[in-house]
Amino acid sequence: MKKATLKDLGGSEERFSGLVKMFRMQYSAEPERFFSAPGRTEVCGNHTDHNRGKVVAAAVDLDVIAAAVPTSDGVVAVKSEGYPEDVIEISDLAPKEEEKNTSAALIRGVLGGFVKNGRNIGGFRAYTRSNVLKGSGLSSSAAFEVLIGTILNGLYNGGEVSEIEIAKTAQYAENVYFGKPSGLMDQMASSVGGFTKIDFKDPENPIITPLEFDPAKYGYRLCIIDSKSDHADLTPDYAAIPAEMKSAAKCLGKEYLRETDRETVIKNISKIRSECGDRAALRALHFMDENDRVDNLAEAIEKGDISAFLKIINLSGDSSYKYLQNVFTCSHPDRQGVSLAICLASSLLGGEGACRVHGGGFAGTVQAFVPEKKLEGFIAGIEEVFGEGSCYVLNIRPYGGTEVSL
Repeated sequence: MKKATLKDLGGSEERFSGLVKMFRMQYSAEPERFFSAPGRTEVCGNHTDHNRGKVVAAAVDLDVIAAAVPTSDGVVAVKSEGYPEDVIEISDLAPKEEEKNTSAALIRGVLGGFVKNGRNIGGFRAYTRSNVLKGSGLSSSAAFEVLIGTILNGLYNGGEVSEIEIAKTAQYAENVYFGKPSGLMDQMASSVGGFTKIDFKDPENPIITPLEFDPAKYGYRLCIIDSKSDHADLTPDYAAIPAEMKSAAKCLGKEYLRETDRETVIKNISKIRSECGDRAALRALHFMDENDRVDNLAEAIEKGDISAFLKIINLSGDSSYKYLQNVFTCSHPDRQGVSLAICLASSLLGGEGACRVHGGGFAGTVQAFVPEKKLEGFIAGIEEVFGEGSCYVLNIRPYGGTEVSL
């Protein structure tokens, strides 16, 4: 496991000193170790990971941090700033129906995943703070899961558990305990860090290709727009995407869309429409084209071709809007904050840069690559509509889940 300093993470001493004070107040003890796990931004590969596709993603400089101390009482207690304390007995790690959609489920799930994998676990106390906006599309839940896995790795496994295993364990916690059928991309990007291309053809052994890229080098800043939309009651919308893609694959005699190709989908489009519906057919075509776009984006990055990079981002956003259809939910057509944010961002960019729906979609955020010369006006235009603090300017973080040396 990598260890980072505050300077490595661009963190402030004030933020961690405040964390120490809150730990002392909560537990009347001194913390011994410190940990951090970043949020992530998906750059291309929208809703492909769950069908064994490809993505380009990056860790960002917003994170969840923790002060922790090991204990010998068989209890894990985690107090997250602004939320009630979660207390888990490590002797009882079975999934609990009443815990679904709670942070307690994620903690119990990561503990259960470590045991399932033959790893060591033990009690600890931890206090956490996060500046990863909940519901922002930056995967605050994945960062929290990875943080818990990183704490267990550091306290009880000598840092020997790989970033990939921690990511898989985090996904297991979210799928089995939390009850959300997410793919592996969020957890992998948070756990591994940096800017990476990830190929999930073999999800047990994903191929991770580091990509050296800083949009600022080319005069563009990465912005995330919070549309202030509500993620409540959207689990069925999220779940329908992998389900419909897999139904299209099943129609072709496969389990996942990655096991077939675009030509076969087109050849059998009438059958897919008849058996699975038009939306499933459109989502299958989005998957095929988005997978190709990931390869093209990685190639553009390696060549330093910023024009091609921006074009591909816009094409990804166009496909997500039209074919994947994850920009708003049909159950609430009156709630289209993401659609409005895309429209406004496109207008403010004036044909330059790029923008697209960010993350799972339906609510939440929009990603934009904004020319430096337009950044000030872009932020002002966005915040005039969505409120102060709704436009975040982010940097890529080279570290994933890590212990922090103060």
